[in-house]
Amino acid sequence: MDESPGWDAIDAALRNVYGDVAPKRWGTVHPWALGGPDPLDGISAYPRTDPVPHWHFVSYGMSELYEKSSSDPDESGWGFEFTFRVARDPADEMPPVWAASMLQNLGRYVFKTGNWFEPGHKMNVNGPLQASRQESDIRAVTFVVDPELGDIDTPHGSLRFLQVVGLASEEYRAAGRWNVDSLMQVLAPHLPLFVTDLDRRSLLDVPEVARAVQEGIERDGSSAGMQFVSTAHWERGPDGTTIKLGALQAPGLAGALRGRLPFGRDLVLKSDDTFLLFEPADAFEIEEPGTGSLVLRVPPGALDDLLATLEPTAGRRPVPSLPGLTVEIVPTAMKDAYGNETGEVVG
Repeated sequence: MDESPGWDAIDAALRNVYGDVAPKRWGTVHPWALGGPDPLDGISAYPRTDPVPHWHFVSYGMSELYEKSSSDPDESGWGFEFTFRVARDPADEMPPVWAASMLQNLGRYVFKTGNWFEPGHKMNVNGPLQASRQESDIRAVTFVVDPELGDIDTPHGSLRFLQVVGLASEEYRAAGRWNVDSLMQVLAPHLPLFVTDLDRRSLLDVPEVARAVQEGIERDGSSAGMQFVSTAHWERGPDGTTIKLGALQAPGLAGALRGRLPFGRDLVLKSDDTFLLFEPADAFEIEEPGTGSLVLRVPPGALDDLLATLEPTAGRRPVPSLPGLTVEIVPTAMKDAYGNETGEVVG
């Protein structure tokens, strides 16, 4: 289109940081709005040398770039644009294509599901962020407000520059047992501008970081009251109830339950078609309040027995202190960023 006031507002915000520096740019030939596969109309990448060498990616397309079409006058489109800072060899003249592809994949997820991202959200991507880097331990992401770009106003409403940050697997698990904001405060001194480096190891290998995180978990518990999972189903019969959970999610669920129930907080597992609620209670009880929903009330003395069943290996395991309850762990078929099964199975 001839006029793009939303795009111009993003460019103006970037000029405040980069002046006349020309970024590397990707454009979309067949955009989402015209039936194409890519929701982002453009991506820019700026080379940086400070505070550490990195590429600073910025998306165009999660907000309303051309005209106002949404009904919310206060926010532009989804209310954010992605940014991503990726470690860079100072000799590199071209930004990595995989990083731009990842931003497109995140945009597809939002446009297809209607689930948007906010600071403090996290996602396990079920593999390395760059598919060819199988040795990388950076296999999850979280989201923070971009420390340099923040929030801006545009002619179509406000938008936030939402930075994607890569997490090591161990850090991701710790976030589920505690909370993302607190974890990122502990990690921040070791991650200037939250730059993602696929070569780094988990910062929980640093003794003072591990100590601070463990103290926070024990002090605060988990703030994550809901998990979206692929499998959360059950069967009820005269001999009891069997709940079925995916092997991939089982260890994270164990950590989340330990971070929720002892602190008097419940935990929801939400799949495409079910709603499974774990509640702390004085006595064990199972209630099925409606189609597709189940409530498990778990007394404190039974929690360890329940957690012991949540191993990432397939099998049926009764919970000794919860008579009639069996946990069945089922294999999880891994999927790539496009939702296609990779052939790898967990459990």
